[in-house]
Amino acid sequence: MPSVLIAGLGYVGQPTAGLFAANGWDVEGWSRQSSSYPGIRTAAVDISNAAALKRDRAFDVVIQCASTRGGDVDDYRRVYLQGARNLRIAFPSALMIFVSSTSVYAQADGGWVNENSPASPLRETGKVLRLAEDLVLESGGIVARLAGIHGPARSFLLRSFLTGTQLQNEDRYVNQVHRDDIVNALFLLATDRAIRAAGSIFNIVDDEPILRGECYRWLTQKLGPQPAGPERVEATRKRSDSNKRVSNARLRGVGWTPRFPTFASAMERSILPSFELAQR
Repeated sequence: MPSVLIAGLGYVGQPTAGLFAANGWDVEGWSRQSSSYPGIRTAAVDISNAAALKRDRAFDVVIQCASTRGGDVDDYRRVYLQGARNLRIAFPSALMIFVSSTSVYAQADGGWVNENSPASPLRETGKVLRLAEDLVLESGGIVARLAGIHGPARSFLLRSFLTGTQLQNEDRYVNQVHRDDIVNALFLLATDRAIRAAGSIFNIVDDEPILRGECYRWLTQKLGPQPAGPERVEATRKRSDSNKRVSNARLRGVGWTPRFPTFASAMERSILPSFELAQR
């Protein structure tokens, strides 16, 4: 039975662990706080603390999807960079998949970028991600660069719209991906070793980048206009300095097909129903 360690049982990590378990994998999940999930062995482990890592067993695959939950650069160094270093040392024979971000692309001209495009982030947090990526790539691992995550009960744009938050720049592209499509992509990257011939970096993003203003116009047509609220402070958003369209052609080329290929499909079939259910 193949085995996988999910280092980070959050919004993405928990359903990823569940998918592996449902497909007959031996699954262990780590998070900083003790938790339990059906069919998954769990442990409270801080991956930034090398001495705390359990090394009493080996894994075929290690997926690092722990999150800083919007932390600062020191949190990034601790969770992403030190965490990746510790996991690599603890499990040198495992295929490591590092969950990164498309925010490492700093392009601002609205053009298309792919895995071969320069990834030279301007923010210090993005630079830390790149260091962690390089560490994983140098040891033969895979880097999965995620676009902005939305899914059941989670959408930054929808919450902003519902609270009347005003957009400062409607003509900037946003790149998004549904949580369930991320889960399926990570499972594919872990289980199909032939994928390695296609490359070691994969963008996980839906098919159609969309202008933020178009997102709001679509929501207005669907839900009606909302009362005006406060203007957003752009400087707090890690992706706010860039403007690009991220391609998923490489991942699609190895067999991944998103269930939610567009903003509209994700909203209509998953996100809006989950928000309506949560408000009942």
